[in-house]
Amino acid sequence: MRLKTERLILREFTMDDIDELYVILSDPKSMKYYPAPFTYEKCRQWIQWNLDNYKKYGFGLWAVTLKEDGKFIGDCGITMQMIDGSPEPEIGFHINKMHTRKGYATEAACACRDYAFNTLNLPIVYCYQKFTNVPSQKTAEKMGMKHIKQYPDEKNEITTVYAMTRETYLTVTATH
Repeated sequence: MRLKTERLILREFTMDDIDELYVILSDPKSMKYYPAPFTYEKCRQWIQWNLDNYKKYGFGLWAVTLKEDGKFIGDCGITMQMIDGSPEPEIGFHINKMHTRKGYATEAACACRDYAFNTLNLPIVYCYQKFTNVPSQKTAEKMGMKHIKQYPDEKNEITTVYAMTRETYLTVTATH
């Protein structure tokens, strides 16, 4: 699987990506909305989880690379997540802090949204995050998602949920 955008290529992970992914997921600043930065082993498990997701669902988080030079800058994709007690398709992402505030997260997330609706024909996609994660909330809004709820949760204290239905997506994209 490979998605291309104006500036990015999203491709399936391999274990060869572990060192570059570890730079991002082990960084306390990049992971401030998670319970803790990842260890090297947790990062290996993260990649393996996605390799397993590709087989089980046909999707997962993908490596995000710059089209111009192939540089690895993060991950983005669709995973099944428990959202308020129900397994739902969720678009998530992590971009290297050296490459944030350049629109890469939104560009990659929009490509995943398009893939979810146009290729997978999913009826709805979500984006959820800790209530204090305003940058991710803004990315969800830039994807065209709407805030639908908040709920208390052990991991995030309070989780904020955004969503977009396929019907809304088709309406919005038909007008553009």
